[in-house]
Amino acid sequence: MFPHLLHLWLLLVFVQILLSLNTVAAGKVSAVIVFGDSTVDSGNNNYNLSPGKANFPPYGRDFDGGVATGRFSNGRLFTDFISEAFGLPRSVPAYLGNRYAADQLATGVSFASGGSGLDDLTSKSTFGEDKRPSFEDLAIPMSQQLEYFKEYKEKLKLNKGESLANKTIAEALYIFSIGNNDIGVNYFLLPIRRVQYTPPQYVTYLIGLAGAAVRAAYELGARKIQLTGILPVGCVPAMRTLNLHEPGKCNEEFNQLAMRYNAELQELAGKLNGELAGVVVVYADQLNSVVSAIVANPLHYGFENARLGCCGTGLIEFSVLCALEEPLTCQDDDKYVFFDSVHPTERIYKIVAEEIFKTALQVFL
Repeated sequence: MFPHLLHLWLLLVFVQILLSLNTVAAGKVSAVIVFGDSTVDSGNNNYNLSPGKANFPPYGRDFDGGVATGRFSNGRLFTDFISEAFGLPRSVPAYLGNRYAADQLATGVSFASGGSGLDDLTSKSTFGEDKRPSFEDLAIPMSQQLEYFKEYKEKLKLNKGESLANKTIAEALYIFSIGNNDIGVNYFLLPIRRVQYTPPQYVTYLIGLAGAAVRAAYELGARKIQLTGILPVGCVPAMRTLNLHEPGKCNEEFNQLAMRYNAELQELAGKLNGELAGVVVVYADQLNSVVSAIVANPLHYGFENARLGCCGTGLIEFSVLCALEEPLTCQDDDKYVFFDSVHPTERIYKIVAEEIFKTALQVFL
């Protein structure tokens, strides 16, 4: 063979090897299946009684087509970016809006609900018109999210056949992103759990519930699982506003408990890997570590404002309050760490997803 033809042949073989490797990597994860709270709710709250919704402007203004899907941000969430990184669709659909669209849900689905928590009381606690505590589920608790997963599995079998459905379930990535409301709202802002538990005891209680949720998903076929650490909840704008001791500053008591929760969640991942046969559980800390780093030095990362949300005054508004004060919404949300007073912007979620994909999720490539 002539030398130049040999070089061409070797180049073609090399390209084919690279293409085959990329195809295998893309196929390592069949779907992205999500459980959690408003950090990963892609629209389920649109279909329940929760007053915490985001299916109206200014939410979604940077989403495809400028549609307010119910995501608590100006655009996509970190789970959407992770789906795209695995060669799957650009966004993970909400289950309740697509309960019978099995084809659409075959590559990903979110059961998450804004306001939800591991603790069922987190999803229940609200106040009725008579101002007395009401204990009806307004957000979808983790127990119900797992029931929806069971329902989803059966619909997938009907649509794809049992063999293909089982393969999809076994090769999917399961992302749990929950605990923000348990720590940031239920424990510190409501009275019941503080009477029952010390801060360390409450974290232990939550970790027990997280372990039970993962084991339940495992029994239903989950084998590739990501446990996601929670935000530095004391630094979200709403908690800065509510910090009566040091107004405008991060509430370090909230942050310390969030860090304790994250540390024990990471320990849980290791424990589950040793306990459950055939499972790979990874811990991703980037919602905490990346956001904390950016909040501490926003200018270094190209952000201008880490103290206020983009919508309204940025001090306390989220959900419908953002809609009521839409004219006050900032012009350039890429300069902001938070879109409303609780939730990060799409730009933050993209950075978080990129870091998770480069670190914790490499094991699935």
